[in-house]
Amino acid sequence: MSQFTIITGSPSKQSRSAALSEYIAAYLQNEKYEVKTVHVRDLPAEDLLYANFSSPAIQEAQKKVSAADAVIIVSPIYKASYTGILKTFLDLIPEKGLHNKTVLPIATGGTIAHLLALDYVFKPTLSVLGATALIHGVYIVDSEVAYTKENEIEFIAEEAEARIKRSLKELEYHLEQTKRSVES
Repeated sequence: MSQFTIITGSPSKQSRSAALSEYIAAYLQNEKYEVKTVHVRDLPAEDLLYANFSSPAIQEAQKKVSAADAVIIVSPIYKASYTGILKTFLDLIPEKGLHNKTVLPIATGGTIAHLLALDYVFKPTLSVLGATALIHGVYIVDSEVAYTKENEIEFIAEEAEARIKRSLKELEYHLEQTKRSVES
């Protein structure tokens, strides 16, 4: 069984990105996958800012990433980039720490103008970290989704949910093909 790790880069507990990551986790668990989540906002700020590689919390988060077959990164886009808190965590992943991993970036943002962040911000960073396969990312405009008081995602645009599900199916397919090629 494939293992997934979702990294949530939202600094807020109540956010579209956080709710979307919970939706994705539930979807994958329903498909009978093992899912672990790293909410970067819950890691000690001092450990992130001072790059404390020996921090037990940082090491535990790194283990979740290391153990995964696939990593899904969900982040809001602020000022044409993923969040600073996400960047501090990605800097703590060892060089080539995403080698032999399939990665799916998912971003939320206020306008379609930030769509290119998937190509110009996520891709270079994930490539440097050694992502073996990069699934075409998904960008969700804030007007396409809302989150409830319980921090559950509500899709206003059906197409947004369809894009998420298509990318998750593509991710599952890629993992299945990779597993088959290794076995043969």
